[in-house]
Amino acid sequence: MSPESRFQRAIGIIDGLNGQDPNKVQLDREEAPRELAHSHMMTDWVLRLDPGASCELLLAARAHHLQRWKIPRDSYPDGRSGYLRWRTGLHTFHATEAAKVLGEVGYSEEFISRVKDIICKRNLRRDPEVQTLEDALCLVFLETGFRDLRNKYGDDKTTDILRKTIKKMSAEGAKQALALDLPKSDHDFLTMVATDG
Repeated sequence: MSPESRFQRAIGIIDGLNGQDPNKVQLDREEAPRELAHSHMMTDWVLRLDPGASCELLLAARAHHLQRWKIPRDSYPDGRSGYLRWRTGLHTFHATEAAKVLGEVGYSEEFISRVKDIICKRNLRRDPEVQTLEDALCLVFLETGFRDLRNKYGDDKTTDILRKTIKKMSAEGAKQALALDLPKSDHDFLTMVATDG
């Protein structure tokens, strides 16, 4: 199998699995499985941030929420400790499920290990590909969830969440965040938080 065929087959399997998400979102006026839509937005952002992105990074972007709905937040205890355990469990689950797909299409252990490292965000800040994934994740979050975030938590808690989000991003990622096409009040709020430190 050629490298391109192997890559496309892996993408097809990942999309097929994410396409089973029972949760739906509106995307371009059509209803789509949430994690399938999310994985496509992630891929788009990765390519905008790094037009020469490696196959490992692109597959990690596509699979980093692979079948996320199978481990709901309420399967872990409430509170920050429960949330952090849930997030760690998700990273392990997504990396393991991605590895199964990549092994099935014939990728090497070394290749699979690299994809797993990116999905698990190992060496964030020090690994440029992991940082690109994190930037893309933050940008998708801001692009799709900013209005709901403000409505749910109000401006004080949203400020805290935005500061933590921007702190995780690279300078380029933060620059892209400030260029997002958001409603004016949201854009002004994001700009105020980002420039206030």
